[in-house]
Amino acid sequence: MTLTACCHHAPCNHHQQLDLAALRDRFGPDAPAMEWDIRPKLKCTKCGGKAVGLIYTPDTRSNAYNVNTGR
Repeated sequence: MTLTACCHHAPCNHHQQLDLAALRDRFGPDAPAMEWDIRPKLKCTKCGGKAVGLIYTPDTRSNAYNVNTGR
């Protein structure tokens, strides 16, 4: 899973992928990771704006648990 923060202040529109391990270390392993939990804690690193949105993108790469063997 990747988590990308997007600044909604025009003309900034800065995008940055968030480090999930750093969020875990900062807020604790049991901290909720839903948009409404994380968004109020964020501000744009480029302009300092608080109007930040989040995009959650699942990891779709093949791995040992998601391999199509053709059987």
